[in-house]
Amino acid sequence: MAPGAVRPALPALLALLGVLLPGPGNAQTSVHPSAATLPRGGSVLVNCSAACERPSTFGLETTLTKREVASGSNWKVIELSDVDENSVVFCFSTCNRVQSMARTNLTVYWLPERVELVSLPPWQPVGETLTLRCVVAGGAPRQHLSVALLRGEEELSRQPAVGEPAEVTATVLARREDHGANFSCRAELDLRPQGLGLFRNTSAPRQLRTFVLPMAAPKVDAPRILEVGTSRTVSCALEGLFPVEEASVHLALGDQRPDLTIRRTEDALSATANVTAEPEAEGTQQLTCTVFLGDERRDKRENLTIYSFPAPNLTLSEPEVSEGTEVSVVCETQAAALVTLSGAPALMGSPARRAQLVLNATAEDNGRDFSCSAALEVAGQLLRKNDTRRLQVLYGPRLNEEDCPRNWTWQEGSQQILRCQAWGNPLPQLACHRKGDGASLPIGELRPVNRELAGVYTCHAVSPRGEVSCQVVVTVIQHQGNLVIIILVATALVLGTFGTAAYCYNRQRKIRIYKLQKAQEATPMKENSPATPP
Repeated sequence: MAPGAVRPALPALLALLGVLLPGPGNAQTSVHPSAATLPRGGSVLVNCSAACERPSTFGLETTLTKREVASGSNWKVIELSDVDENSVVFCFSTCNRVQSMARTNLTVYWLPERVELVSLPPWQPVGETLTLRCVVAGGAPRQHLSVALLRGEEELSRQPAVGEPAEVTATVLARREDHGANFSCRAELDLRPQGLGLFRNTSAPRQLRTFVLPMAAPKVDAPRILEVGTSRTVSCALEGLFPVEEASVHLALGDQRPDLTIRRTEDALSATANVTAEPEAEGTQQLTCTVFLGDERRDKRENLTIYSFPAPNLTLSEPEVSEGTEVSVVCETQAAALVTLSGAPALMGSPARRAQLVLNATAEDNGRDFSCSAALEVAGQLLRKNDTRRLQVLYGPRLNEEDCPRNWTWQEGSQQILRCQAWGNPLPQLACHRKGDGASLPIGELRPVNRELAGVYTCHAVSPRGEVSCQVVVTVIQHQGNLVIIILVATALVLGTFGTAAYCYNRQRKIRIYKLQKAQEATPMKENSPATPP
């Protein structure tokens, strides 16, 4: 039966007894205890007694279950059981035609049947107000019942239980340290003034999860364009998260969900992945990064353009031709790209989807590289791809004077290299031999120059496409030290010759003078001698 409810017959009975029985001043009946507090459904012994020894009427009036456990001529002990609500019990007696009664008040106590903390939000942002709500149903006596809201064992608020059911609320500011904290509410029935003690009934705890998710969007590092068939690493990161271990991240390129490598630091979350440009995804795709924490999310979207750009195709009508052959060079591209062919005249070199060049191959074109450049604009970026081909021109041997000088003048004793280059395709074999003795000229070798190297040489270049010859004159200037010696020796010889000649001349002159003197001396003697007869 609900607390405070009264059985239907009890009000009428109490009114009748109030009319028939005298007031307290004439009471001849007593009851013990005059008041009792007992748990709901409990039992109590009530002792009724009358002032006269043998009352004509004597008993206890109640709607409760009763059982007489002891009695005398003017007293009775009655057990009241299954007391589940507050009740008033009357003892009455008639002595000497005087009627009287006494009452005892029975107060039933019981803890609330329901003490429940209303569910907390799954996630609570740090810094925002959280309302705690506790519902308490039942419990008596209410004037001794209070409700406390708790964080762990910390009491946040205490209020009396008012209403049925009673609802108690309190507000707190969510903190980081509240993440993982248990909140509960507790009903307390304080019957210590009645000598019974303090009774408690606590709700099941509820755990609070707090979080911090910045308003800023994640930072995405990704290319703006991606060529079909290629892969690139993209990343997404967000800082200032709490608790970072509870955060998650999703990364997607259109319908593609790549495998992520996730890294967490103290308050930051980052994810990297390789995304591949598939042919069917060509066009503008959205690269989406989403960070989840609590019941909120932060998104960042970037456009990624997937494009197809094959390299241009450069073709030669013949990659290897003989000198004088007409060669066609064609450069082509696909899609919306434009090409430029290097080496083409300015008019033909203007951008187009196809470019062509026709030429008569010469020796100067041998080894010539033709380059085709294709340009494509993708998402505001200009991309280029190239293709290159080399032309081989076959021609006979050539010995140009600038590559093989016709006259070489060297100083004797110096270190020299004779450089004589023959041109042709295929490259000709070159040999130089001196006229007269056929001595070979060491082409391309570093060696000292001596006078024996001097001479006139014939250089001969031969290839399958012909042959050509030229003459090379090598002049060796003799060493200056030898020339001086020769001059000195020649001078000495000249001087010696002149000295000897002078000596001989002077001697002959002296001999003639001597003979002349002797002749002069002999002449007087002949004049003085007698003449010889005829």
